[in-house]
Amino acid sequence: MGFFDGLRGARAMQFQSGNASSNAIELTRRQPTVSLAKQGAVHGNLRVNLSWRMRTSDIGGRSGQGGGLLRHPFKLFKPDMVQAHTQGMVNVDLDIGCLFELTDGTRGVVQPLGNLHGDINSPPYVKLSGDDRFGAPSGETIFVNLDHADEIKRLLVFVYIYDQTPAFDRTHALVTLYPSTGPRIEIALDERHPQARSCAVVSLEKVKGELMVRREVKFVYGFQAELDRLYGWGLQWGRGYKSTKA
Repeated sequence: MGFFDGLRGARAMQFQSGNASSNAIELTRRQPTVSLAKQGAVHGNLRVNLSWRMRTSDIGGRSGQGGGLLRHPFKLFKPDMVQAHTQGMVNVDLDIGCLFELTDGTRGVVQPLGNLHGDINSPPYVKLSGDDRFGAPSGETIFVNLDHADEIKRLLVFVYIYDQTPAFDRTHALVTLYPSTGPRIEIALDERHPQARSCAVVSLEKVKGELMVRREVKFVYGFQAELDRLYGWGLQWGRGYKSTKA
């Protein structure tokens, strides 16, 4: 049983910093923010993707049980993602969600639980596409319609563990933002919080007229209600379940 506590216009500009080899900006503790406005990426759909896989050390990977490469040399040529599709992978189900607040005061959440998938062309202009329960390379994706950015006050993208036991320390999780122009923006969930069940990953908010992306990466030991309290959303939460068809 699973639980949750509740409920193109501007010219593209070069990003201020990034990884030239991968054409990506990596938000870190030292460099936690980037402006979409300065990059001319405040129109069109912003794609926010969660991808993850189990750590090979936890599923008998390259140095796993039974002697590792010495006894099983051909493991060296077996892709990590293939190794990850085991029972250990299925036992960890990461989900992506998004708390939203519109300029008219409307607040809510988009997430798999409760089938709250949102809408891309109507408020809240945030839409969830898909629910990946097995760590597939495509992961889960949220779309944000930035053509209506003036109607969005703030967004908070979060990740939580549905069902099963806490296991953030056993996964390689990455949240990637794909603006309509410019390089992608990456936030890795690489901190060790083995008992955490939820993590506030990244926020989007207008600051002095600029749409800013800020790395949060704050792990909590509860579910959505605890993230709500941390960021002052003020929603009422209860138990919820995911559709068996997802």
